[in-house]
Parts: sequence; structure tokens; C-alpha cells
Amino acid sequence: MEKTIFGYVWRFSRQQQITMTVMSAVSLPFLYLFYEVPKTIINEAIQGIGVEFPLNLSEKLTFSILGLDIPLLGPFDVVIGQTPYLLLLCLLFLALVGVNQGFKFVINIYKGLTGERMLRRLRFELYSRVLRFPLPTFKKMSQGEIIPMITAEVEPLGGFIGNAFSLPAFQGGYLVTILTFLFMQDWRMATAAVALYPLQLWLIPKLQMRVNLLGKERVARVRRLSNKIGETVQGVQETHAHDTSNFVLADFSNQLFFIYRVRERIYRQKFVIKFLNNSIQQLGPFCFYAIGGYFVIQGHLEIGTLVAAIAAHKDLAAPWKELLAYYQMQADATIKYDTVVSQFGPAGMRGPEYQLLEPDGLGPLQGELAATNLTLTDDQDVAVVDGVSLRLPLDKRYAIVGAGGSGKDELALLLARLLDPSNGNLNLGGGDAANLAEAVTGRRISHVSASAFVFAGTIADNLFLGLKHRPVGAVAYTGEAAEQRATYVEEAKRSGNIDFDVDADWIDYAAAGVDDPAELRLAGLAALKSIGMDEEVYQFGLRGTINPGERVDLAADILRARTGLREHMAADPALLDLVEGFEAEAYNMNASIGENLMFGNPVGDAFDVEHLAEHEYVLDVLEQVGLTEQFLSVGYQVASTMVELFADLPPDHELFQQFSFISADELPDIQALLQRCDRANLAALPGEDRTQLMSLPFKLIPARHRLGLVDNELQSKVLEARRYFAEHLPAGLEHSVEFFDAEKYNAAANIQDNILFGKVAYGQAQAAERVGALIGDVVDELNLHDTVAEVGLNFTVGIAGSRLSTAQRQKLALARALLKRPDVLILSEATTSLDSATQGRIMDSLLADFEGRCLIWSVQRASMAENFDEVLIMRQGRLMERGSFDALRKSNEHLKELLESE
Repeated sequence: MEKTIFGYVWRFSRQQQITMTVMSAVSLPFLYLFYEVPKTIINEAIQGIGVEFPLNLSEKLTFSILGLDIPLLGPFDVVIGQTPYLLLLCLLFLALVGVNQGFKFVINIYKGLTGERMLRRLRFELYSRVLRFPLPTFKKMSQGEIIPMITAEVEPLGGFIGNAFSLPAFQGGYLVTILTFLFMQDWRMATAAVALYPLQLWLIPKLQMRVNLLGKERVARVRRLSNKIGETVQGVQETHAHDTSNFVLADFSNQLFFIYRVRERIYRQKFVIKFLNNSIQQLGPFCFYAIGGYFVIQGHLEIGTLVAAIAAHKDLAAPWKELLAYYQMQADATIKYDTVVSQFGPAGMRGPEYQLLEPDGLGPLQGELAATNLTLTDDQDVAVVDGVSLRLPLDKRYAIVGAGGSGKDELALLLARLLDPSNGNLNLGGGDAANLAEAVTGRRISHVSASAFVFAGTIADNLFLGLKHRPVGAVAYTGEAAEQRATYVEEAKRSGNIDFDVDADWIDYAAAGVDDPAELRLAGLAALKSIGMDEEVYQFGLRGTINPGERVDLAADILRARTGLREHMAADPALLDLVEGFEAEAYNMNASIGENLMFGNPVGDAFDVEHLAEHEYVLDVLEQVGLTEQFLSVGYQVASTMVELFADLPPDHELFQQFSFISADELPDIQALLQRCDRANLAALPGEDRTQLMSLPFKLIPARHRLGLVDNELQSKVLEARRYFAEHLPAGLEHSVEFFDAEKYNAAANIQDNILFGKVAYGQAQAAERVGALIGDVVDELNLHDTVAEVGLNFTVGIAGSRLSTAQRQKLALARALLKRPDVLILSEATTSLDSATQGRIMDSLLADFEGRCLIWSVQRASMAENFDEVLIMRQGRLMERGSFDALRKSNEHLKELLESE
């Protein structure tokens, strides 16, 4: 990046800056005329000073600017009276207003677009640099510092870049034009009006320097604050676990205080500058009224000239303030730019060609991986890897063994080209690894660490991420979409961004050994199966939803599974009581009253079960079938029972779990509600109390709560309400409920609920587990296991994979690495978070899969190296010895120690 912000601006927006400067220069003659015409109107058209009417416009309407005579009407000979002359000059004044405002509009739009494009370029370059940072940089610079630098801190630079050259050119020209006009009217009056401007030019920069220093301090402190916030978010669990909230808050408050003190000093300095500017600026009118008025009284100055001079001086304040503001903005932008550039150029950062270069013929790596005197030092110049030399043929499986701090994991990172050595050379497949682009190492080598990262998105997004290198298939845009795409490409080029289409097909199917998306998903499932995550993804699929309009065949298969489940249950009487199916004319005792009423799944929030008592249509349905009073009565009985049951129970009592619609926190509200109620006149309750009381019956599940309140009469009424609800559903709400239909797939329900098509019965021993096993049997019989698992690939993993367990995130990262079929797979204690049995299964699978290929595994326990072709023993950063596991177990004392310590 350029060392100065002006260098950066000039390099990437030279043409735009010149264009804006030229436009500013062209506008100045019109600006001068804008001040000259009012003087002419007052002195000549109104007072008739120096003119005789009728007059010849071609001679008279000529203005002299810097010694040049400009006839505004050209060669035409026009004779006109005083009144038409006045109107003509007024129209000319109005036209000049439009012209000057037009210039400002065009210049402002142009500089705004220029600034935004340059800001986009700067952010893109900074972001691309982050992707090229050496990994140790992230130990010194946190995301809390990087994020605000790319977002908030460079935001003001966009405005400055657009103004970098055009503003001083335009406003400076504006200022010079007005000063020229003033001096041409009367040099003494003009000199007095601007006499203190040199003082401002001397004093303001000195004061601004103090503001600049405070600005640097503010930026540094805000970065530390951002870092603290990020650290707090990541470590919030530890804060709660050790009761350190008050200490964390005190530390945060301390940082806020120092930021406040800095900002307070900045405000004081800025207001001093503003006070001086405004005070000095007000001396101008004093000079005009005093000196100009004196000259008018003495007859040495025309009143029109004085009025025009006062108007011009009034406008003089605007460009002067703009120039002073520009100086402050330039100082602030310079601080931000210099600070950002210094942070985004760490030592050892790779060049842009490392990411962008696409070599020809990316074939498989062959030969060997050779290291010569490979050395890596930390930030204290301590050798973490010390002079390692080795040759590893790419057809064997290697285990790297060592204690903590032995350098084995750092060696793995060096071999994967994720770290650059401080000294030494690495040769990969016959070529210098230092010269290999990421397109080679990122596609032919896979690396998984002990704490692999999972990105926000779906399992599929993360699983296939290692195959997204370049767009391989363009999207065929037409019409308006094609125009938008063309605009996007043009703006990307203007802003120095890459113009790849993020909506294109990025998947490198050949790398995964497949030809199309369908085969890719099967390959993805196979990779997940090889590391033992297939069953978990299958469970995600059961809880996933599909669009039956898009997946017609799958919806039909799920309906067959629904029928198969019923057949299985009918064949075994012991299974019949496990599930109560949905029937249109029957009340489901294992569903709530609200679920029985709707007899379907809500779509969106319109019929949220928690707020049914507030819904106007639901209340109307109850009223139409005569259920309102009964609901109030049942609600009162539920509330009374809850208070009676829970009155003396602790908040963690199991009854609160059984009656889950009443929490310990809500109990006092329920008690207060009962005290306000008159059981004999519940209909007279005010709106809020009425709603709270009526909300309770909707949550009642007879088989679960067993309060004896849902009798046959109430059930019949609810069934009547169900029919009315469906038949009279307003058109605006018809898509808010997906009704149950035994012959249709319910798009609002997940796959498991569609197969089940009912409710698991309460009170049956291990009912959920037995039903789950039964569904699994039916799915397997219909060969739908992989199909359902494919739906599980669409499971959303959350921010940084937070919806997955640590073990699941690690498995997903391993599957991602395997899917691209690397020539070299390098693992750094990649199974540490898994249990021993899972570790063993994954290791056996990988050792079999990489027979004849290169597998380099930095293992967490020495005993895990037993089945590898060769073992490398690391100690204190050095390669002690290498050989077979059996030979080293007998001869190497360090390996013996490691084995004995397990």
C-alpha cells in the first residue's frame, strides 16, 4: 500500500481527481458573475447609475473579469428600457443560481461516488491482506482490533478521498473568486475584512496538532476496548463460572473513563478552534458596516457595491470554513490511514499473487516432501522448530510423536505451508514450496488442527467449502438481472475488487471425484461416514424440513414411511399405545388444546401457541362455538390448581417441569390474578387479565397434565371449534397454518413428525426411544437413510458452529479435509476432542484410506503411532530420530518415556 493517503488517492483515482478539479475551475467564472450581477441590478437597473435608457444591451451587458470583456448577449444589437432591463438581469441572476447549484450538485455526486469506490477498494485490500497475514500475527492482533479498522475506522476515509483534491480546488477557487471580487470593489475595505485570516492560518494548525495527537490516542484506546469486548464475548462462560462479572465490568468502566477523558479534551480543543474561527469571521461585517458605510456617506462608494460586497463576504465564510474543516479532516484521515497501514503490513506477509495466481496443470503431487534445516522462531526469537531436515516420500503414512512444546504441531504447520520458516527450505513434489501458490498447496494438501473452525452456514456449506476455489460454471443472467450483473462487474473493476460471481457454481467436482451435485452430496455423506458423523447428520435430517413442491419424490417417500410406520405398529400390539395419530374427527389426548384447535402446524408467528389468546380470529372462533366462558372457567381452575400445587415448592421442583407452561417466575403473577378475579363474573375481567387467564387452557395436554379439566364436553366443543377454524379462516391467514392431512406431506413439520403423524404418548416407558428406533427401521427398509441424511446436510450450524458440539465440529472439519481427496493429509492432534473409541475408528479408517498416499499425523499420544509406516520423534524443536514404531520402541528412550506416561 502507498505510504501516504495522498499517494493512495493519486494512484487509484488520479483521473477522477483531475476531472473534479477541472469542473471546479470551470465553475469559477459563473461564480464571479453570480456576485457581479446583483451589484449591476442595484446600481444600474434600479438606481440608473452610469446608464441611460433605453440602452444597447450588446454594449452594456458586458462584464470584465480579470481583464477580459465577456459580452453575455454575443453580437446581437438589442435596445431595451429600464424595467425590461431589470427583469432581464433578474432572470440572468436566477440562471446563474441554477448553474452554480448544478456545478455543486454534479461535483458532489461525482466526488461521493469516487470516495465510496475508493473506500470499497481500501476495505477490499485490507481484507485481502488479512487473508495473507502470517498466522503468528493473530496472536498479537485480535479480531476485536481488526474488525473496527476495516469497518468503522476507515469509514471517514471515503469522505476524505472524494474531497482530497477537489475540495481544496473548488473551495479554494471559490474563496479566491470572492476575494477577487471584494478587492475589485474596494481594496481598503476588503483588506480590513480579511486582515485576521493570516492569524487563523498560523494559529489553527498549531491547535489542530494537539487534536491530532489526542485523536491517535483515542483510536488506540477504542481498539483496546473493541478487543476487550471480543475477549469478553469469547470468555463469557469463564466469567460466569468464576463470578468475575464485577471485575470485568470494573475493567470495562475503567477503559470507558479514559476514552471519555480523551474525547473530552478533543471536544475542548475543537470548540476552541471553532470559537476562534467564528469570532474572527464576525469581524468582517464590522469592517464592511464601519468602513464601507463611511465610504458610502462620503460618496466614495456606491450603495449597490457595498450590498454586493456584504453578500459576497457572507458567502466567504462558507469556503473558508470548508477549507478549515478540510484541514481537520485531512489530519484525521492521515492519522487513520497511517495507523491502519502500519497494522496491515506485518513482516512475513505473503504477496497478492500467492492467492490470485492460478497455475496451469494442477496435477497431483509426486515424489517427496523434503525439508532442509527447517527453522521456526517465535516472537522472542526462540527456536520452536530447530534445524529439521528430512525427506518424506509421498506414498507413506507418518506419525509425529513428541511431548507438549516439542515443536511437532509447528512442524506440521510448516509442512502444510501454513507457516513460513524463519530459515531453511521446503521442497514439495520437486519444487520449492516457497514459490507455490495457494492454488497448489490449498488443493493438494489438507490440514486439520486440534481446534478446527466451522463457519456460519449449513453442514453442506462447511463440508464443501474446500472445493470452492474459482467459479466453474457461470450463471446465465437475462433481462434486468443481466444488467445488474454487468453493473456489478463494472463497479468491481472500478473499485479494484475481484468480479467473481458469488452466485455461480464454485464447486470443483473433479477434485471430489464426482460429476454433479447429486454425486457430490453422496460423496459428502461417505466422507462423514468415514469419520463417524453419518448418524448425527441423519438425526439432523429427521429434524429438518423440506419443500414438498421442490422435493416431490422425497415427500412421497416420507408418506410411504408414514404408512410403513402404521403397518409396523398394527402388527405389534405392544407398539399401538406408543403413538396417538392425528384424526380429523378425534381429539388427540397427547396434544394441547391449542394444537387440537388448529389441527395443523403454524406457519410464521400469526398463530404462535404462546399468543393464541390474543389473536382476534381465535377469540372469534371461541365465541362462535360458545367456548369463551368455558375457557375462562378452565383457565381459572388451572390457575387455582397451579397456585395450590406450587405454593410451597422450590423453583427447581419436578412439577414445574411437568407443568411446563407455568414457571416459578410466573407464579406470583398468577396468584395476583386470582386475587383480582371474581369467579362468578369472569367475563367482566379487564382485557389483560382476561387474556392471561384464557392463555392457560390452550397449553393443557390431558395425557400429560391429568387435571381432569378436559372432559368429553370440552373435547366436543374443541372439535367443533376446529371445524369452524378451518372453514372460516380469513384469506389473509390461509397460509399461516399447514393443516394435518393423512394423505399429504406437511411442509411446516419436520421429516420425523411427518412420518410419525401424531404425538408420542405420555406415560409409556421409553416411548420416545422406542418410536425413534421404529422410525429408523422403517427408513432403512425403504432405503431412505441416505436421503434423510442429505436433508441433514442443510442443518444450520450457527455462528462458528455453535449449534454443533466440539466433537461434531472436529468431525466436520476432518470430513471437509477428506472430501477434496488431498495428496497429503496433515493432522495436528485432530482427534483430541473425541473419545478413545471414536479416535480409534477414525484412525483405522484413515490409515486404510491413505494406503499408498501421504498421511502425516501429529498424534496426541505416542501409542497412536503404532500402525504408521514411519514414526518421527520430536523433542525441544529438533527431530531426534525416525524409524518404525517397533524399532524405536526398543531403542529410543524418549519414546519409551512417552509410552510409559500415558
